[in-house]
Amino acid sequence: MVKVGIVGGTGYTGAELLRLLAGHPNAKVTVITSRSEQGVPVAQLYPNLRGIIDLAFSAPDIDSLSECDLVFFATPHGVAQSTVPAILATGTKVIDLSADFRIRDVALWEKWYGQPHVAANLVSNAIYGLPEFNREAIQKTSLVACPGCYPTSVQLGFLPLLEAGSIDTSDLIANSASGVSGAGRQASVANLLSEASDSFKAYGAAGHRHQPEIEQGLSDIAGGDVGLTFVPHLLPINRGIHTTLYANLLDTDIDVQTLFEQRYADEPFVDVLPAGSHPETRTVRGSNYCRIAVHRPGNGNKVVVLVVEDNLTKGASGQAIQCMNLMFDLPETAGLSMPGMMP
Repeated sequence: MVKVGIVGGTGYTGAELLRLLAGHPNAKVTVITSRSEQGVPVAQLYPNLRGIIDLAFSAPDIDSLSECDLVFFATPHGVAQSTVPAILATGTKVIDLSADFRIRDVALWEKWYGQPHVAANLVSNAIYGLPEFNREAIQKTSLVACPGCYPTSVQLGFLPLLEAGSIDTSDLIANSASGVSGAGRQASVANLLSEASDSFKAYGAAGHRHQPEIEQGLSDIAGGDVGLTFVPHLLPINRGIHTTLYANLLDTDIDVQTLFEQRYADEPFVDVLPAGSHPETRTVRGSNYCRIAVHRPGNGNKVVVLVVEDNLTKGASGQAIQCMNLMFDLPETAGLSMPGMMP
């Protein structure tokens, strides 16, 4: 049984980790921390876990965390880097759900996140936790940087085309829309029901901090530089991501449907839908599945890829557990095989 600690358990990704790990056959949460909620039972803050999680929040403590086999950091950006080095030094493995170790160019990270990086020496050791691309490296590492929700959808959607060298990498376009939970649990006027409901808007069109992460990942897949236009949007739903990708085909003889089906045939959490399909966010709600449909309008040189995922599951906590399974040589699907919730 893998003993698990969670640092920062009061946010949505921390709560999602608890929900998923409660049904995991090979893992048990033994420590969950929160400075602001120290001593408060988890089930008091999250009543859906009543009778399932009997822990109380505790203050972060290296000694107790070091008794875990693995610690998840579900903390705001900039928090994990101050504690992760001490935890790794004890032999405990770490999966960070924040952006602290995702971007290999430390100066670029500091530019986008507006603060100095205090564990820059560890950045090069972190493995980017996209199992569909980095599976073998994840199995061998002690530090995983779990991808962001938008970056997961964009990279999985472009991956088969980039690996095949079949698209123009200088002009990639990603329009992505996320549910309100993607902004976190903190109070914000923009996220109030009366502000977000019955509305749809773009934001960060001039630049979003997920862009350098996405560009880095796409460049790794393509084996060279990429040109990306990325525009995020806010959906008036609680959870879910819908991403629409556009690219120009270099090889117009390619069968894009077959390409996607063959590339993801053995991937447990990527579902390529039949030709002509349009995936819906509700089909992946609460699940670790990513559903993809690929289109070629008018049989021309433009390819359109539609991707849906749950931003809190495959886009965060579910993917983190998928990485944990790989790190401890467990079945990759352990604790993650539940279908989406419909309606």
